[in-house]
Parts: sequence; structure tokens; C-alpha cells
Amino acid sequence: MQSSEMFLLLLGASVLAFFLGRRRSEALAHISGGLNSLHSLPNYHGYFTAIWTALPALLVLIIWMTLENYVIIRLTFESLPEHLLPTDTSSTTLLANKINNLALGVLPRDGQPTEILAAAKQLLRYNEFSRWTMAAVVSCTALMGFSWGRSYLSTEFRARQPVESVAQYVLFCCAVVAIFTTLGILLSVIFESLQFFKSVPVFDFVFGLEWSPQTAIRDDQVGSSGSFGAVPLFVGTLLVSAVAMCISVPVGLMSAIYLAEYAHRSTRTYAKPALEVLAGIPTVVYGFFAALTLGPYLRTIGESFDLSVSSESALAAGIVMGVMIIPFISSLADDVITAVPQAMRDGSLAMGATHSETVWRVVIPAALPGIVAGIMLAISRAIGETMIVVMASGLAANLTANPLESVTTVTVQIVTLLTGDQEFDSPKTLAAFALGLMLFIVTLILNVIALQVVKRFREQYE
Repeated sequence: MQSSEMFLLLLGASVLAFFLGRRRSEALAHISGGLNSLHSLPNYHGYFTAIWTALPALLVLIIWMTLENYVIIRLTFESLPEHLLPTDTSSTTLLANKINNLALGVLPRDGQPTEILAAAKQLLRYNEFSRWTMAAVVSCTALMGFSWGRSYLSTEFRARQPVESVAQYVLFCCAVVAIFTTLGILLSVIFESLQFFKSVPVFDFVFGLEWSPQTAIRDDQVGSSGSFGAVPLFVGTLLVSAVAMCISVPVGLMSAIYLAEYAHRSTRTYAKPALEVLAGIPTVVYGFFAALTLGPYLRTIGESFDLSVSSESALAAGIVMGVMIIPFISSLADDVITAVPQAMRDGSLAMGATHSETVWRVVIPAALPGIVAGIMLAISRAIGETMIVVMASGLAANLTANPLESVTTVTVQIVTLLTGDQEFDSPKTLAAFALGLMLFIVTLILNVIALQVVKRFREQYE
């Protein structure tokens, strides 16, 4: 039995244990004169039984899965003659992979030593034995846990306290996992960035005006300058994001105000879901639309005004990206505006203000912290977008503020640097981590600014 099947089996067993535990507590309550005789509600008795059924068995399953491969490989190596045993860690890994691939039929068996083929067969037997033994041990553990938890049930048993304690520990573990995941990502990016900055000075990277990450493999190779000035990437990212924000912020905010304050209930019922459909369209579809429709259309319009418009331009990418981001701003702003207390509107109207004056002088200032937070989230979304920029704006690292020209962004270059077969320790590949670190810093700064703005205006209007 596979580990995934065991997880599903444990899930079903815990659900069954919950209903059996709750039924047991209801039976005890019926004998004692009703539910009021129970210290804790029947659901807590069910949760307690389910926890004792699933938690010990899950712990055994995790330990088994962690040690299974190591133990089986060691047992398999014991059947090999001494002259075939590996002498170092890398050789051990290679031999283990070879035996495992032979056992799975990935490698051909022709020409392989008899001892290796015998070890592959032995590995299959060990794996089969381990799976069925794991199923038996985990099932017995779950059954023992169920019996143990059910034996605690009584009218005086305080089931609520242990259940809530387990829930608190689970929530704490989830928070710790999230924190350590973020910390691990950050440390890995910082470590690789430091390796990059050993080859390229930080000043040249942050303030350099030329981006050409192709590095020479030979001394006489031509066309591989290895320039890592990231300013063109930063400018391109800001240019595309600025165009997107000029489209998405006014349209998204105005649509949110209309839906929250002016639209009829029936209109809002259909208009809000229709607007949010834009958020569900894949970014590659937006990219196709920008590259095949909007880009050539903008070029045709530019030619009619004697303007040189590139087929792949920051304007085309920014416009389509702005349309994609509209639902983010509109939905968040609509929720924030709707959450403004009705008493503030009634007070303004009672003082003689019109509906529009109430909206612009009372409701919008009160909802400003949430609106700013939504706009900052949209900016972060625009900075991190990749597919639309690849298809609509190109890959040219041009240092320009003209939205009619082709530019590239930080995220696009990260994808480009890590695509294909690359040497992981080369400056070209490590530059992707340095760009990722800069992107992380920019996003962090935006979040800090958003928190400060929200804090300031929240204190002002609360």
C-alpha cells in the first residue's frame, strides 16, 4: 500500500472515529438524563476520538516514510559482495539510484552484473514488505489510538480542553512552517546573491547602465561582454508598471465606487462577478492579445501620427497588464467601501451633504487605508508579472523612458537566465538570484509603505 493511500485511509478512519465518538457521548448523555449532563459538547468528544485515531498513526507514518528508503538501501547493500560496495557518499548515491532504476525497469538489465540484478530483485522484495508492514503498523496504531481515546469518554470528561490545545498547536505549527519557508527562501536567495557579488561588484550591478549577461567561455570568444548593469531592467519594470497603474487604478477605483455607492442591487449582482472574471483569465491569454492584437494596432495608430512605435512596446504590455489588474483593485476597494459604517453616511446626509459629497468627503477618506493597501498589492502584482511582458514587450534591455519602445523587466530576465542548460556557478546564472533579491527588497519596501499609510489614515478616521 502506497503512502498516499495510507493518508487517505487515515483521513477516512478519523472521520469515522469522529462520528463514533460523538455517538458514544450522545449515548452516555441519554443514559445520564440528556446533553446537559455532559461537561463538553458531543462534537468535542468526536474530535477527541478522531485526534487520538489519526495523530499517533500519522506520526508513525511520517517516521516510517522518513527512514524507509535509508533502511532498505542499507539492507540491500548487505547482499552485495565487498568489491561492489561504494566507498564514498557520491558512489553510494549513484549505486542506489542504479539499483532502484533496475528494479523499476528504467535501465536495461542486459550486461549488468549478476550481483546488481540480484540486489534489484531484493530491493523490490524489501519495498513490498515495507509497504504492507507499514500498512499493518499504521492501521494497528490507529486502532489502538481509537480504543484509547474512546475509553476516556464519559459524562465528566473535559474533552474541550485537549481538543482546543491540539488545535492551538496545529495553528502554531502552520505559522512556524510559513515563517521558516519564507526565511529559507530569503536565505537561499541571499547566499546565491553573495556568490554573484564576488564576481560582479554591487555598485556595477545596481548602478550599471548596460545589461548583457552573456559571459565568455573562452578568452578569444566574441560577443560575450558580461555586463551586469541592472538599471535598464529597473527602468523597464517601473515603466511597464507605471503604465499598468495608470490604467488599472482609475478604472478599478471608479468602478468600485460605482458598484458600492451608485449601482442598483440587480446591477451589482451581475456587474461585480463579470468584472472579477478578468482575474481568472490566464496571463498567457493576455499576452497573446497584447502581442497579436494590441501591439500591431498601436503601431498602426502611431504610424498615422508619424510616430515610431515598436511592435513589442512597454505601452502594449502596460495597457494589457492594467486591464488584468483592474479586478484586484476594484474588488478590494469595493469591499473596503462597503465596510464603511452606514452611520457615517447617515450623519453626512443629515448635515445636508449630497450623496456625491458624502461619497467623496466621508466614505472615500474613511476607506482610504484599505484602498491604498489594495493599490500597493496591485503594484506588487504588476512588478512580478512575467508572461505578458515576455510576449508583448520583448527581451531587449533598453534604457529608455519612452513607452513606445521595447523594454524588459526584472522577472523576464530571471526567467531568461534560468532557462536552458546553464552552469549554476556562473555569473550569468547567479545574476538571476541577485535580481530576485532586488525584487524582494522592492516588494518589501512597498509593503512597508502600505503599512505606514494604512496606519496613519486608520488613526485619523477611527
